[in-house]
Amino acid sequence: MITNAELVELLKAMVAIPSLSRDETAIADYMENWLVTFLREHSLEASYEFHRKANNLWIEQPGRGDGRPVVLLNGHIDTVKPSAAYTKEPFAATVEGDTIYGLGTNDDGASVVALLGAFFALSSKPQPYRLIWSATAEEEVCGANGIELIVPEIAPIDLGIIGEPTGMQMAVAEKGLLVLDCTAHGVSGHAARNEGVNALYKALDDINWFRTYQFEKVSEYLGPVKMTATMIQCGSQHNVVPAECSFVVDVRPNGLYSNLEIVETIKAHVGCEVKPRSLRHNSSSIDVKHPVVQRGLSLGLTAFGSPTTSNQTVVNFTTIKIGPGESSRSHTADEFIKISEISNGVETYVKLLDGLDIK
Repeated sequence: MITNAELVELLKAMVAIPSLSRDETAIADYMENWLVTFLREHSLEASYEFHRKANNLWIEQPGRGDGRPVVLLNGHIDTVKPSAAYTKEPFAATVEGDTIYGLGTNDDGASVVALLGAFFALSSKPQPYRLIWSATAEEEVCGANGIELIVPEIAPIDLGIIGEPTGMQMAVAEKGLLVLDCTAHGVSGHAARNEGVNALYKALDDINWFRTYQFEKVSEYLGPVKMTATMIQCGSQHNVVPAECSFVVDVRPNGLYSNLEIVETIKAHVGCEVKPRSLRHNSSSIDVKHPVVQRGLSLGLTAFGSPTTSNQTVVNFTTIKIGPGESSRSHTADEFIKISEISNGVETYVKLLDGLDIK
């Protein structure tokens, strides 16, 4: 229904439109026009329903409430800012043989178009589920106006395929993210005399706890919960005992604890004030016995745990992360995707989902 050549041309057009996070209106406008025109020119307007909310787009098969489970295919249209080290134009698709260079080709344009190709291929014949394709905004900044904005419009969702560059291998678990603002309180005093309570020393004791504490549960795919102190700010001048010391801790949950459980455990062990910036970005995992994982394993795909976050962190339904490209290329200068990776992505998505019974 849609050719690989058309998917490649769509991706090239997407690269040419700057789509930094929270500034995706232009690319959403372009894609809306492209998709609506495609449906009209192929006389598919009665077969699919197109929707847009803010800068999020989705196409769904009609038949809500027909009893079939729902499978959501999701990629994101926003990008990070281009690195100053680019040697090629980031906002122009440069094609060299099998390779397309440009910002957002690997993360996440290739997944967006490959999922679109798979959507039309899979929905062209009866499936035991109802299929929805979506391209959403603000993923790179975990913004509230991305995938979370459309989930209430299309819920309930039984399975989400989150397109991210994984080399078309299956991320069956993904670390979450907690950023903690911590403050140790003391009493100021003159550094030359034995007075005051040094907040810096109190902070160092807590930082050492973060460095050495081990949560009991260790994930098969994600390992232990990882906590890293990354920033510290303290003191006003050399001869004043500091009354306050603030520091930041980056926490990567491993799928075996909720974010709230981790925060409560931390508060029970440290003396400093602990404030999470958000509890939204949860870790996720899917049972390896789930039909989609078992289908993937039967196809020779590898299951692994992903250290990087995606839209999985902000949704509450079962998901698996898989897409063309490589995570190591994301957010790098001269980002690229191979044309063959896109066509392989479409083929693998179809093999993974065709006729799959997820009940």
